[in-house]
Amino acid sequence: MHINLTGHHIEVTDALRSYVDTKFERLARHFDHVINAHVILSVEKLEQKAEATLHVNGGTLFADAVHEDLYAAIDGLVDKLDRQILRYKEKRQNHRTAATKTAD
Repeated sequence: MHINLTGHHIEVTDALRSYVDTKFERLARHFDHVINAHVILSVEKLEQKAEATLHVNGGTLFADAVHEDLYAAIDGLVDKLDRQILRYKEKRQNHRTAATKTAD
């Protein structure tokens, strides 16, 4: 999975980049058909925001999270994306089994 990491009003350090990479490895374990991910980290006054767009086979997933701490916002973002990926994967499997049952 290719991760494109950008920052708005924040400098993306090596520590932030490695933290995002390690967290997104969890997503790759659940679903390996992620083509690429675009992650945007931004700061607006007291709010730290992390948002991501994942391009997967057959669709696009988007999530964002806002928190006072940027690392907590990244954690919340990965949790949301993880739930979306599991739901997407389950829907794909259900459609395949429904199609094979009707063909029989």
